[in-house]
Amino acid sequence: MANKGPAYGMSRDVQSKIEKKYDDELEDRLVEWIVAQCGAAVGRPERGRLGFQVWLKNGIVLSRLVNSLYPDGSKPVKIPDAPPTMVFKQMEQIAQFLKAAEDYGVVKTDMFQTVDLFEAKDMAAVQRTLMALGSLAVTKNDGNYHGDPNWFMKKAQEHKREFT
Repeated sequence: MANKGPAYGMSRDVQSKIEKKYDDELEDRLVEWIVAQCGAAVGRPERGRLGFQVWLKNGIVLSRLVNSLYPDGSKPVKIPDAPPTMVFKQMEQIAQFLKAAEDYGVVKTDMFQTVDLFEAKDMAAVQRTLMALGSLAVTKNDGNYHGDPNWFMKKAQEHKREFT
């Protein structure tokens, strides 16, 4: 935000460790999946952490992504006609995505906080959430996933056995 100065000491060390977790190759794979899933209308970000953050920041791309994983007629996130310009509306759009992703099956421990994306505090957490969402979509295999299924790991599924 506007009143945040540079980090020193331990704060700087912690922030640099968080930033080292960000994966540029994973960013490329996630962008490819989002474009394949939502269509070319979502555009493409500039390469790098900042471009990725700016692309996702208003919540519209994320909302389109999670809506595309549901069948027609049951879209969990309402997308406004014009992208939100006010900060609290953008953060609210991100929060709606997070709620829809949790309802889809992403566990709480894989979720990022709204501020992680909005202020670019922890973009690696955003990547982890999108990876978990993609893995769930591949695992469900309900016909709503678009893209290469090898981009994500399939989650383990329960296979009960009964012995006599």
